[in-house]
Amino acid sequence: MTLQSKPTLNIAIVGTGFIAEFHLRSMIGVRNVNVVGVYSRSAENRDRITALSQELDLGPCVGFESLEALCQSDTVDAIWILSPNHTRLDVMRTIRDEVIAGRSTIRAVACEKPLARTVREAREMVRLVEEANLLHGYLENQVFCTPVLRGKEIIWRRAARTTGRPYIARATEEHSGPHAPWFWQGDKQGGGALSDMMCHSVEAARHMLTDPDKPRESLKVKAVNGTVATLKWSRPDYANELTERFGSGVDYLNRPSEDFASGRVILEDESGNELVIEATTSWAYVGAGLRIQLELLGPEYAMEFNSLDTGLKVFMSRRVTGEEGEDLVEKQNSEQGLMPVLEDEAGVYGYTDENRHMVDAFRKGQMPSETFHDGLAVVEILMGLYMSAELGRTVNFPDEAIEDYVPVVARVASPDA
Repeated sequence: MTLQSKPTLNIAIVGTGFIAEFHLRSMIGVRNVNVVGVYSRSAENRDRITALSQELDLGPCVGFESLEALCQSDTVDAIWILSPNHTRLDVMRTIRDEVIAGRSTIRAVACEKPLARTVREAREMVRLVEEANLLHGYLENQVFCTPVLRGKEIIWRRAARTTGRPYIARATEEHSGPHAPWFWQGDKQGGGALSDMMCHSVEAARHMLTDPDKPRESLKVKAVNGTVATLKWSRPDYANELTERFGSGVDYLNRPSEDFASGRVILEDESGNELVIEATTSWAYVGAGLRIQLELLGPEYAMEFNSLDTGLKVFMSRRVTGEEGEDLVEKQNSEQGLMPVLEDEAGVYGYTDENRHMVDAFRKGQMPSETFHDGLAVVEILMGLYMSAELGRTVNFPDEAIEDYVPVVARVASPDA
């Protein structure tokens, strides 16, 4: 694929949820980009996101009443798919159809994590984007977290080159639960906490373990072992709380998804060395807010990061009162006491560098470092972990059963699905 370099990339976003706002705020730190359009079925949501984009001075953003109209706009160079998991395949089909028919001149598509709900869907996402001959990027922000970027660079340059490669990566992500109803519905989201968050953990860990001079494919998955459980949100009081917040479509007394998951992934590098990923994710963590913990261990060194171990902290006594919010840290659970503050969440979590990388690659007509193929590889690992949890045994790779596997909680349709 040969594309002429562009001085500025004009992007449009599909989807107007929580993650869309995160991406928009991160774009402040990205050069040579304009946000020119947004599509959502809801006019109210379109108006909210276009107003935010214009408030952030990201470009002359307009709302489109249909995805087809957005694709056909000659102002749009690339599309960011940020819509809910169960909609992404249809979005990609429409984009492919418009490009193949010659009605769209876009050059690239980026898709938020996870790429799809099953391996079959993920393979279809890859097929569609390649059939349309588009550049494609997989939006996995934790690969671009500033601590990951800096930590990996130091470890591989100073320690691994002299004493040997790292062999264990640990990744944990925990918070008190998602923002929108569809996250809690297994058929729409594709699972529970494992699908929602372990996609971050396994890819960030895989990235840290990969030699920076070699492709991600240099590491081969050999086996996975997973465990899932619903520990908090199926308890009657909490299940009823979810239904009150999100409606009858979220019924954790009768249709719970897992709120805790752990996984072990065994990999092998090109020299036959065994490597280990240990990952844990949870919607049942109550602390100051979202907690991400990352570790990388080798023969004579270690790297670690905890997102709540911030340099800036504030304390507020009981007399300090006000509305609930997330102005200090994502998924904030308190407005009083000693609280960590992330001065730049979009930067620390990786959204700024992620979008800077995608914009630069697409603008220059190049494939980014994280593509739909990486998204497919992540979904294969996730489905292996789900299958392991269901069967109660280790799943060895390759395993043909993973191709059509659907997690247990995703097999039961919600009443309003």
